[in-house]
Amino acid sequence: MMIQLALDRMNMEEALELVRTVESSIDWIEVGTSLIKEFGIGSIKEMSESFPDKKIVADMKTIDNAAYEMDLCFQNGADIATVMGVASDVTIQTCLEKAREYKGKIMIDLLNVSDSRLEQLQKYDQAIFCEHVSKDSQENGGHTLIDMRNHAGSMRAAAGGITLSSLPAMIANRLDVMIIGSAITKAKHPADAARRFKEAMNMEKDVKQV
Repeated sequence: MMIQLALDRMNMEEALELVRTVESSIDWIEVGTSLIKEFGIGSIKEMSESFPDKKIVADMKTIDNAAYEMDLCFQNGADIATVMGVASDVTIQTCLEKAREYKGKIMIDLLNVSDSRLEQLQKYDQAIFCEHVSKDSQENGGHTLIDMRNHAGSMRAAAGGITLSSLPAMIANRLDVMIIGSAITKAKHPADAARRFKEAMNMEKDVKQV
C-alpha cells in the first residue's frame, strides 16, 4: 500500500518544502488540481524535476480535450494523470492511449460516478480506479464516508478526508493507494503525521503477512 500526498491550496514554494519534509514517508506526489490551475502546467514539471525518484500524479481531472491535456501532463514529467469517470468513453480511451504512448498510467476519478456508469468502466482494467469524496462534501456536511465499490482497475485508490482514525477501514478494503491531503499538509508537524500514517500502514501489512 502506498501513500499519495495530495498537494492543494498552497503556493509552489510551500508545496516543494512540504514534500522535502515528508519525502521519506510518502510514495507518490500529487500535483493537485488547484496547483495546476493556479500555477500552470509548469507546476508538474517543477515537481518532477525536484523529486525524480517519486511517481508524479497530475490531477488534471480531464473531462474533454483528452489528447491535448494528456500531452501536457506527460511531456512535463507526470507518470500518472487523472480523468473523470463521468467523461465520455472516447475521452477515457484517448487518455489511456496517450498514457501508453508515454509509458504512463491513467487514474479514473470515480467522483459522482453512478453504479451503472461504474459497470461500464470495468472494461478499462488497465487504469487505476479511485473512489473520491469531494472537498465540498467534506466541508458542507455532505456524505463523507468513502464507499469502496468493486471494480476492475489494475490498482485501487481512495481519496477524500482520510485520517488516522479512518485508516483501518481503508486498509481493510485492501487498497493499493491511499491519497492523503490535509491530514498531512495541514498538520502541525507534517513529517510526524506522514510517518504515523506510514507506520500504521506497515504495521497492518506486517500483521497480514504473519
